[in-house]
Amino acid sequence: MDILPHEKQIYEYVKTIEHLKKQNKDNPLFSSEIQRLESKLEELKQQVYSNLKPGERVKISRHPSRPHTIDYIQNLCENFHELCGDRVYGDDRSVIGGLAYINGHKCVIIGQEKGHDTESRVNRNFGMLHPEGFRKALRLMILAEKFNLPIISLLDTPGAFPGLEAEERGQGWAIALNLREMVRIKTPIIVILIGEGSSGGALGMGVGDVVAMLQHSYYSVISPEGCASILWKDPAKNIEAAEALKLNAEHLLAHNLIDAIIPEPLGGAHHDPQRIYTEVKNFIIEKIDVLKRIPKELLIEQRYLKFRSLGEFFVT
Repeated sequence: MDILPHEKQIYEYVKTIEHLKKQNKDNPLFSSEIQRLESKLEELKQQVYSNLKPGERVKISRHPSRPHTIDYIQNLCENFHELCGDRVYGDDRSVIGGLAYINGHKCVIIGQEKGHDTESRVNRNFGMLHPEGFRKALRLMILAEKFNLPIISLLDTPGAFPGLEAEERGQGWAIALNLREMVRIKTPIIVILIGEGSSGGALGMGVGDVVAMLQHSYYSVISPEGCASILWKDPAKNIEAAEALKLNAEHLLAHNLIDAIIPEPLGGAHHDPQRIYTEVKNFIIEKIDVLKRIPKELLIEQRYLKFRSLGEFFVT
């Protein structure tokens, strides 16, 4: 089990309670003591998880057991047919997408996939997209537009792949093209950040009519480690960087950079995956029903104005 630093005290309590139960399962004298400890455990959980710092929440967004795109596809979709390749260079395994049914709604679902173990993480390039990944996503979006299908885009990436080969194949151009074309796609786009949302890797698939974040996901121009390396020349100052970046969902909602926060189970989505699948599914169904009623021309105009109005400045 992967225990985060802020959860150590909680799991010490859990171990103590389990030990007492095991040693005294036939002794009713200990039942009241066990109940008292269980009550204190719930209080401790509320105390710890209600006072999480930005750096601790970044760790939750990266938790190895946190549901990934492939988990959402398996649990949200009644039927899914994967489509591969960008029709230019190859198939980027850090992006998974295809045709799907969600509660009877035909749609195209696309997401960034990190992988769950060493082999799958290497195969998925740890969720870092190459240019062909962005082109693959755009190809599927254009397909969705052709057949008038809503688009679901799930974001979970530490950033676009920064290697030389990605730059040689036009990484910056691929991201910029996606930004331009997603604004003009004539079908509803719902974007949900399910984990990490770092830099252009997330933004290159992040233009939508509705942008939502899971409670403990983060969305930022740079990762906390990258920010710390630039500002303090020390990636170990990532905790301070996470605080300064204001990358949590409530900060972005307050500045109208996102439209909604999807609540997670206490402690994070990995503590109760089925609950978060239900929350995300209900959100998608609700937004599809609303967005499908909007005329295409108005939909595109609203999307353009939404992103055109982002950001604030003050004249002194």
